[in-house]
Amino acid sequence: MRMTLRRFGIAAALLSLVGQSAHAQTAPAVGPGAASPPAAAAPQFQATPGSGLNFPAPPPVPTPAMVPDSASLSLSAVFTADQRPIRSGLVWRIFAESGVEGRPRLVAKSTAAAPVISLAPGTYTVHAAYGFASASRRVTLSGGGSSERLAINGGALKLSGAIGDLPISPNRLTFSIFLPVGNDSEGRTVMSNVKAGDVIRLPEGNYHIVSTYGESNAIMRVDLKVDPGRLTEATVNHRAATVTLKLVAAPGGEAFAGTAFSVLTPGGDVIREAIGAFPTVTLAEGEYTVIARHDGRVYTREFKVESGLDRDIEVFAKDS
Repeated sequence: MRMTLRRFGIAAALLSLVGQSAHAQTAPAVGPGAASPPAAAAPQFQATPGSGLNFPAPPPVPTPAMVPDSASLSLSAVFTADQRPIRSGLVWRIFAESGVEGRPRLVAKSTAAAPVISLAPGTYTVHAAYGFASASRRVTLSGGGSSERLAINGGALKLSGAIGDLPISPNRLTFSIFLPVGNDSEGRTVMSNVKAGDVIRLPEGNYHIVSTYGESNAIMRVDLKVDPGRLTEATVNHRAATVTLKLVAAPGGEAFAGTAFSVLTPGGDVIREAIGAFPTVTLAEGEYTVIARHDGRVYTREFKVESGLDRDIEVFAKDS
């Protein structure tokens, strides 16, 4: 009982102090000329458990909508012919549509066969290049991401050369690939200076190939078709030979250094010029004339090139 009375007495005293404080704040000022005190702010109370005071709960703080920071874009490509997956040779480029002056802006690039790229939500253009063959698609990414598979109508071409049954060393061959336009077989150049053994990825279609053996007139032309989803291997057969030019005083003699040679067709067209003791020239089969100049003198000889027969061509330094 004493404990209960004591608690009641403490509570009564607190209520009395609160009342006095409120009364003191509202009492008018005493004394002449005293300025009116500013209105006091309403006392702030905080409800405590068991106090019996009930105040309205503060309004809930709005939670901002959750906006995803990025979305995943999964990419893959197949051949149009049989829908087989393309597992190598791909270059992926992702362009955003918010570039300067409305130009697409490159935002991602990958050479993986099936990349997964993280991007901010938005609209993009996906471009897949398989050599000279390609495909593209416009995609819009949201928070859930997207999976895209592109079909590419392309194949590949691999070239080599031979003379008869003997392969030509790859470092002595170059190829040019043309796309025919109308009646012009070399209407548009696709690629020049292609090396033997290189794998060139191209759109499906017909192509004109120019093969050059050596550095003169040993040139062959063929037409080939590239099938979608397939590697087309072709060997271009040349009819040519390599000859070594020499200016000598007698058959089998030592070659004169510093000799200038010119190789001409029977019609007088210059095929190749070279300077040295024994320069080599690769020529298409046929008949030729060689002119040798040394110490102010000129010597000539006619000769014939037979396909696959490499040999020395001696020009004799004697007055005719």
